Amino acid sequence: MGFNGCVLIMDHQQERRSRLEAILSFMQVTWRSGSRQEDLTWLQQQAGPLTVLVGDIQPSLAQLLVDFPQHAFISLEPTTSAAPNLLGTLPKLTYDALTSLLQQALQWQPHCEVPDAECQLHNLLIGNSPAMMEVKNLIRQVANKPANVLLLGESGTGKEVIARAIHLLSLQAQGPFVPINCGAIPAELLESELFGHEKGAFTGAISARKGRFEMAAGGTLFLDEIGDMPLPMQVKLLRVLQERTFERVGGTRSITAKVRVIAATHRDLEQMIAEQRFREDLYYRLNVFPIEAPALRQRQQDIPLLLAELIERHQQTHQAKLSFSAEAVRSLQEWHWPGNVRELSNLVERMFILCPNQRVQLADLPGKYRSYDNEQLSQTPFDELDEQAALSAIFRSSEGVEEEEADFFNFQAEGELDELTADADELPDLTAHLLSSEEVNLKEMLANIEMDMISQALEVNENVVARAAKHLGMRRTTLVEKMKKYGISREG
Repeated sequence: MGFNGCVLIMDHQQERRSRLEAILSFMQVTWRSGSRQEDLTWLQQQAGPLTVLVGDIQPSLAQLLVDFPQHAFISLEPTTSAAPNLLGTLPKLTYDALTSLLQQALQWQPHCEVPDAECQLHNLLIGNSPAMMEVKNLIRQVANKPANVLLLGESGTGKEVIARAIHLLSLQAQGPFVPINCGAIPAELLESELFGHEKGAFTGAISARKGRFEMAAGGTLFLDEIGDMPLPMQVKLLRVLQERTFERVGGTRSITAKVRVIAATHRDLEQMIAEQRFREDLYYRLNVFPIEAPALRQRQQDIPLLLAELIERHQQTHQAKLSFSAEAVRSLQEWHWPGNVRELSNLVERMFILCPNQRVQLADLPGKYRSYDNEQLSQTPFDELDEQAALSAIFRSSEGVEEEEADFFNFQAEGELDELTADADELPDLTAHLLSSEEVNLKEMLANIEMDMISQALEVNENVVARAAKHLGMRRTTLVEKMKKYGISREG
């Protein structure tokens, strides 16, 4: 499944904890589990929301819910506790139940009765990757200081979002946040936009007008794409930053600039200085506290969280729901994202149009976002990309078998694995393999099982691929890819 971050297991029952560790490892979910004191210390050090699986442990679940409201909890035992950060209970370890709760945890946001700095920062900046945690730490350090901030990074990395986070955590948070794109306004109008103008200052100035500096009084002025500002305007901006006063165009009265300035650019300002296209003195005036916005390819582990946020943002517009399969998420994490988060947002909106109210599969993604095409799939050995899909297909409930009984992660009933495979006489004896003391090549074994299942499904359905795919509970395109991968023909 596409799950981001780390799951913490807190449970004194060693057998249940070991079983959870095995399941999470198979699901490619990062987990950790240590001593009680180690877990509590580590949990206290985590600023962003995490998912905690709680079993038999002290302090009690009720106490943990109160002490750590910023984290999401799942109880491994029945409980009477109730709290916004308790997502549910998991007294019986089944794959569907665990997957459902982890998906809820993926989209869960901490609720703040009175929004505090950490809550605002988390809600604005999505991601728990090391690169994003570093950005959040820098924001915490500079937010309540009067220093100018220069945001650097590629287009689409969310520099304006970072600027808004700095503003909301600053001493000017009650004042306005006023953005202006220095590259989108013609040079002859930029001075008036920044500093305002008096009536009659130029043709068309039929009344006096405030500029962005005045509008941002008591708050923050965000100068986006400062690298595109013409040199003459750079001189005037430098004077304002130095003296903290300015005059409107056509005016003579000095106005005090009671405003914090945050600038941003995707350009290499030092290179522009060498080419004499940007003033060095202005650069050093702005570059008091630089923050580099990481490219999406540098924080690909944040993609599941970003997808959840973007889906929530777009679903109201499109009046539909959407989700992504684990294979699709992993494929998106392989893409280099030249357009960064903006490109990801565009893709999500496109999927709302192409696959409304559906689960986006790997085959549904545009070609460039698929890390494995058909030719690669046919040449690639069985790997992690297929393990979960293979097992899900193998252990899918057949006619007359209840779905709950067919869940292969349900280890509660002894011998249930044999029951699940009772209708597949020609399959290898999985229980014998699992109980054997000899080493087993799981990937090879699962690949053989999957090939057998596909061949049987084709034979039963008279080699009609569409019917065989329906029989196996998968898309036709997925079955075609697997047939090419294993070299299975319709004639068997």
